[in-house]
Amino acid sequence: MRMFRIKICGITTPDDALLAAEAGADAIGLNFYPPSPRWITPDAAGEIVERLRQDYSADQVQVVAVFVNASLDDILWTIRDANLYGPEQGLCLQIHGDEPPQFLAELLSQGLGVTDSLLQATGHVPAVPVIRAFRCRNSDLREQREYLRNCQSLGCLPQAALLDGFATDSYGGTGAALDWQALATRQDQLLNLPVVLAGGLNPANVAAAIAAARPDAVDVASGVEYSPGKKDAAKVMAFVDAAKRTFAGR
Repeated sequence: MRMFRIKICGITTPDDALLAAEAGADAIGLNFYPPSPRWITPDAAGEIVERLRQDYSADQVQVVAVFVNASLDDILWTIRDANLYGPEQGLCLQIHGDEPPQFLAELLSQGLGVTDSLLQATGHVPAVPVIRAFRCRNSDLREQREYLRNCQSLGCLPQAALLDGFATDSYGGTGAALDWQALATRQDQLLNLPVVLAGGLNPANVAAAIAAARPDAVDVASGVEYSPGKKDAAKVMAFVDAAKRTFAGR
């Protein structure tokens, strides 16, 4: 997959999607988990993506659909109702709940995900990469390694691993940070997948986080908001600027 570098997650309005793109982010996240304060309906997601695509192509800004413990049917219906499927939409899935490896195999059976043997040879069938998010209780990554090995044995290895902070009462957007230094020494546990760092990031610490953890990409939601689901323009711009400069200097 073409790995984004900077993702602004929890986008709830077309204006915030454009803000993220104008600031230089190359991915936005749309949250389809109803308990989340950043949840949006398929209709709202469709409006966001339609407006975004008027000014920014899929090559410029990816659209990441975030699901938490959703059924396969719910995911398929959401994608259809929001009109997210198609090469011009740049769709990527982020699975962020307690889904077992077998669920990724089910996604792949529906054309969601990519394997070495499935390279979209027909040319007109869009690839839909899958990011598996892990809420990390600690930084040894042994649980994540076992999960990914099971995926590998099923032929449904995701295209990237997202590492998020753990909170007992939430599946993301908590502001809980990880041990960045420890992660830098243990990324080999993730089977050489691209790593997306999330959890507790904000404009003031993203440069240090990238320098310490050495991820392939960063993901932020609450760290660039003035209230849940409402992005702060100054924070978004500062976050993207700091992340871009740090990535460029590595």
